[in-house]
Amino acid sequence: MVAVASRERVRGEAYAAERGIPRVHGSYEALLADADVDAVYVPLPNALHLPWALRALEAGKHVLCEKPLSARAADVEAAFDVAERCGRLLMEAFMWRYHPATEALARLVADGTVGRLRVARAAFAFALPADAEDVRWSAELEGGALMDVGCYCLSALRLLAGEPERVSAERVDGGDGVDARLAGLLRFPGDVLGTFDCGFDVPPRAAIEVVGEAGTIVSLDPWHGQAPGLRILRSDGGAPEDVPVAAADPYALELEDFSRAVRGGGSPRLGRADAVGQARAIEALYRSAAEGRAVTP
Repeated sequence: MVAVASRERVRGEAYAAERGIPRVHGSYEALLADADVDAVYVPLPNALHLPWALRALEAGKHVLCEKPLSARAADVEAAFDVAERCGRLLMEAFMWRYHPATEALARLVADGTVGRLRVARAAFAFALPADAEDVRWSAELEGGALMDVGCYCLSALRLLAGEPERVSAERVDGGDGVDARLAGLLRFPGDVLGTFDCGFDVPPRAAIEVVGEAGTIVSLDPWHGQAPGLRILRSDGGAPEDVPVAAADPYALELEDFSRAVRGGGSPRLGRADAVGQARAIEALYRSAAEGRAVTP
């Protein structure tokens, strides 16, 4: 890490001093003009993800952009077009996908450990104080529960079941018009059903439950990188089976994958197809909630 940029230099200097970063820029533009910077991480509020990712790509930087890239699939497609034109990498940062627990869960489902997949459920929610200064309550900055935490649930359902064929959603609003709570129902190929709920006004919730024709796999708190174990519950009445998972830092693994792709000229694990599929599903869920009907992504 060679530099950090902040709109207020004093904040950037405090951040750099705390983390041992040698260089501070008083604007994002100055950082993008820094020839020593090869790649940038964009952790800005949601509405600023793609605008600054695009400016970074056009400045010749590779970009690791915090999730979600956008709630509009066409904009995500266009951003990857820019990355290809500029000869640079663009990657959506879903660190949870790099945890060994996530890899183990996907492998168990793919191997048919609990038979053919029937239903997948996910939840991610917490109580967020109603602070007007918090960007997650801002419609202008594209806050909302789905964009902040529900996108993890959606990422999980897509990882396990593929791209949805039809989605339905209901939302309850808060802040200045963002979704404070949202629940979704998705139909996937092979008659697999997926459900999830997310929210800012409920007690903490974090889980994935995968139901197959021969049993269930449960992952508690898969999102925070705390090495959750997996438990297999079999429908034949056998004893529950715990699947041990090694401790790991998913942020470090994500960054290592991105760095390998940058240095080696390859593709990171999460590329265009996954990012576009994610945006298409988010867009469809919001459209369903607005129109009060099921929609096709």
